[in-house]
Amino acid sequence: MAAHSPCRALTAIWSALSAALTLTAVGGLIVFLLVYALPVLNQRLFFGGTPVTAAILGWEPVWDGIFAACAGTVALVVLSSCMAIPLGVAGGVAISQYLGSFWARALRFSANTLAGVPSIVMGLFGFSLIIFLRRTVAPEANTGLLLAALCIALLVLPFTINATALSLASLPEELRLLGPSLGMTSWQSLRRILLPAASRGILGGVFLSMGRAAEDTAVILLTGAVAYGGLPGSLQDKFEALPFTIYYLAAQHQSVHDLNRGFGAALTLLALAVVLFLAARALQIRMERQWKR
Repeated sequence: MAAHSPCRALTAIWSALSAALTLTAVGGLIVFLLVYALPVLNQRLFFGGTPVTAAILGWEPVWDGIFAACAGTVALVVLSSCMAIPLGVAGGVAISQYLGSFWARALRFSANTLAGVPSIVMGLFGFSLIIFLRRTVAPEANTGLLLAALCIALLVLPFTINATALSLASLPEELRLLGPSLGMTSWQSLRRILLPAASRGILGGVFLSMGRAAEDTAVILLTGAVAYGGLPGSLQDKFEALPFTIYYLAAQHQSVHDLNRGFGAALTLLALAVVLFLAARALQIRMERQWKR
């Protein structure tokens, strides 16, 4: 035992130093962002010179603010989540509860393969899909919000599938037998016992997916994101998004004001990710309390 003590102590010290360095690096980046973004975090950052009411209702474009990018990001996250989350949860439930070993392995392999696809490849897939549709059945097909949301949904789908399957598979066997012992059907046991018990892990996967949907740049760059200051009027319209705005302002800024707008957009995107995390935590606590009752 004495021989192993120095190794354990060195391992503990190295782990503590690694954690401290990681936290220091992340904290330094956040402080750097706050220093440059907080001075410009005001109404003009979001709406520029456009009246607030006119901007929110879409009556006038916002040329010198990031409101359209915020609205586009929210629309993209909501639309892609509506596509990916139901399919992802259903896929995870099928792997854990209903499919045989062969089909469960096949679906899990497919999800893991999809998870390894780079975002730029997914963007190229969406762009190629539009070209194919134009030359075949839909000559008027074009990039836009719907295509971007579809590609983002495919990109984040594996997170929800794997999180759901892993959360259900990690439940204790006695909890799985509780429903049948009470005379419940398979669906009743899943809905009333297993899913609430696995809600922590499932919600973690869901909100990880939503966070990924909010921050991806490569996909939307090829599938419909533009800088034009207006709100999308339909699912086929072009749109603005915060990741694209940050990329555009960092690469094409013409003045210090433009660069500071980029810092403000980055802080706004970070705040959106924090809000998603806090919402996930609050929903998780609420569901756990209801389940315990």
